Amino acid sequence: MRKLGTIDLEILQLAIKENGTFNEVNLENSALKRLGVGKLLDSLASLKDRKLILLNSDGSFSITDLAKEVLWSTNVPTWAKILRLLQIRSCNMEQITDILRLSKEELLENIEKLRKNQFILMSPQRQEEKIIKVYEILPEGIEEIDKTDANGFDKIDFEESNPETTLIGLIDEIAKEIQDSEMNQVKKETILEKVSELKEKLEI
Repeated sequence: MRKLGTIDLEILQLAIKENGTFNEVNLENSALKRLGVGKLLDSLASLKDRKLILLNSDGSFSITDLAKEVLWSTNVPTWAKILRLLQIRSCNMEQITDILRLSKEELLENIEKLRKNQFILMSPQRQEEKIIKVYEILPEGIEEIDKTDANGFDKIDFEESNPETTLIGLIDEIAKEIQDSEMNQVKKETILEKVSELKEKLEI
């Protein structure tokens, strides 16, 4: 898979939103204008060099089929698109839906499968006085999605999660929530120690 940075993703997402082709006006009207002309030109040149966008005769840019294969091709299963996206950046559900342009129901089904197999972690984060569920990829998820480059998607078998695996995943999420909370640090460490002991007993 072609590795993308967060700015690469943002530019390609703009192309997808604009039906495959975008121009200077689209860039100016997007959040990308914050980068400044120099940084934006460097990013566009990098994508062009990697054959992820094409420069058209009228000065506009078009996304290539090679770029679409990363996150927007029907040849890539939904679970793999989610892992690839989270390998670039952590996202909440709204961001995942907006970037991948898939139904929330389909995404939630695949997210739950990935979570139960210990490939991703959901952690609540406070954003503008609201608690938002943010998904991030775990080392096991990175290892699994990297395997697809060599083995293809059909070689990946999701294990049926057993009760212990599911509990361990839930414990990890609880520990993350405690760590990110505004609780007193001493109390936080005491609770996390107990959570760690519980996890160790389950993994025996």
